[in-house]
Amino acid sequence: MSVSSTLSEITHPPAPEIHASHDVHDHPFYQRHHFETAEQQREAAGFGMWLFLLTEIMFFGGLFMSYLLYRNWYYDAFVSASNSISVGMGLTNTIVLIGSSLTMAMAVWAAEVKNKKLLQIFLLATVFLGFAFLGIKSGEYYDKFQEHHVPGASFNIADFVNPPAGSKEKALPIDMAKKTQIYFSLYFAMTGVHAVHMIIGIAILIVLLWRSNNGAYTSGYVQPIENFGLYWHFVDIVWIFLFPLLYLINRH
Repeated sequence: MSVSSTLSEITHPPAPEIHASHDVHDHPFYQRHHFETAEQQREAAGFGMWLFLLTEIMFFGGLFMSYLLYRNWYYDAFVSASNSISVGMGLTNTIVLIGSSLTMAMAVWAAEVKNKKLLQIFLLATVFLGFAFLGIKSGEYYDKFQEHHVPGASFNIADFVNPPAGSKEKALPIDMAKKTQIYFSLYFAMTGVHAVHMIIGIAILIVLLWRSNNGAYTSGYVQPIENFGLYWHFVDIVWIFLFPLLYLINRH
């Protein structure tokens, strides 16, 4: 080897060979860059969803605690006020929501088996049942407005002080009859907040339905459907507690 070639190698060393790094892994298209594996992403998202639901439990827990406290203080007023709302509508809504839980569970299953058509059918059925629930609830609210049982300046206690002829309800003293307004305040607060959760859920369902049309959740990426299913089931479970508390208290 000549001196000139040796100097050339020192001043211009050969470029190092580039080998494929063992740290580079193929990953699914939906995996975010800050997660090492898709499973880690799924577990993190699931944990976040359960943490969110825990805050929701604490939120509704405060409303339930307020209801139970006032019910204990003004039991007669709560009984009369509860018996004035339609248990038939409440029962129908309960059946509707149980049905929507079934269709949502089937939507999760359809995503897992990668059946796009069934996924869209079950998501659409869940949307329909959600709107049915809100429609029935709107009818209940309309009845309460007509009867002047909405808390406020126009609230009327006449039906509780002097029950209609043929009613099995006992007449309440005026002081106790005024406490029925507390019941209806909690009724509208609890069912209203629940309805807002339903509206938000339906909006998300429509987005999921739109994205599913492009096959977003039938190629292995079922996490959004699973997590939303947890939210929808939680909203349904809240109603399962609301129904007996608000509608069935000492029902004749």
